[in-house]
Amino acid sequence: MTHPTTARQLFQTAYESRYTWNENFPGYSADVQLVQENEVHTGKIRINGDLSVEVTGVADEQVEEGIYTQLRDIVTHRKRTSFDESHAKHEFSFGQEDPDGAIEILVKGDSMGSNYKVRGKEISQVSRVMGRMGFIIDTHESLDTGSGYIATRYDAIFRNSKTNEVTSVLKFEDSYEKIGNYYVMTKQVVQEYKDGTRTTTEFSYSNIKLLEPAAV
Repeated sequence: MTHPTTARQLFQTAYESRYTWNENFPGYSADVQLVQENEVHTGKIRINGDLSVEVTGVADEQVEEGIYTQLRDIVTHRKRTSFDESHAKHEFSFGQEDPDGAIEILVKGDSMGSNYKVRGKEISQVSRVMGRMGFIIDTHESLDTGSGYIATRYDAIFRNSKTNEVTSVLKFEDSYEKIGNYYVMTKQVVQEYKDGTRTTTEFSYSNIKLLEPAAV
């Protein structure tokens, strides 16, 4: 086992250590319940084998949109994209090392102004600036599936990139279960701190069933 020696190698190792669904992923259906403060909403969801997302039976359109957005985020993280497809044109260099051993990876040539931190074989921080908005996501805990890691406790700090003022803070706690051969999210609790108030939103997924692959 050779140890990564360049910033690119170190980042590539961490990138390829993430848990993703393979090309045989059939998709799944589930019942969804969203609880926000005193409101409870229910419906059904489906992530298809082609990673398209469907949300049905949710009475509130805004809530339906929120569930759809959350599922799209899940798909983004579980979708398998090769390192070269995502990062072939980027240049990587080492930044500083934190006391806990996390190493900063600086990226050149990324249109989103992304930088990262890698701890061991995991990406422990993602930092991006997109126009007037900047955000930093720090991962505090992850699940080792045996075939890649999944972040399970992490927070995101959003700032105005011009003034550096914090606009909101989101704290996430995610739970996963292995259904058949695939890990899927069963619960996500999001706490949002904004304008001095805290809002808690809880997504729960039950009755999860893998879809039957279409007959060839």
